Formats: sequence, C-alpha cells, structure tokens
Amino acid sequence: MAKGNQEMLLVGSKTKEALKGSGKSSLNVSSDALDALNQVVHDLVERARARCSENGRKTVRPSDF
Repeated sequence: MAKGNQEMLLVGSKTKEALKGSGKSSLNVSSDALDALNQVVHDLVERARARCSENGRKTVRPSDF
C-alpha cells in the first residue's frame, strides 16, 4: 500500500482530543496531523513485525517496539 493511502489505525476523534489538550494550553490540530501520526504508527508496526520475524517468533511482544 502506498504511504499516502494507508489504512487509518487511529481513532480520529480520540487522537485529536489527546493532541489538542484542554484549558489554556489547548492546541489546534491541523487537518493532516493525523495522517502524519498514522504514518508513524504504521512505521512502528512494520519495525515491530520485522523484529519479531528476525527473532524467529510469530508473536509480537512489547520489546519489539
């Protein structure tokens, strides 16, 4: 799948809420921020899968991240 067309792995509303924060420190979240964060998550997942395979396992563990 092309990097720009990857399945969204994040819950948009929850992620935006977490990024935005609340009170005086509340931030705006750009329309493409979730896409960029989603790409980071996809990269982390791919690295964890690769590490798991390299170690001869079929179970992804926390240490793979």
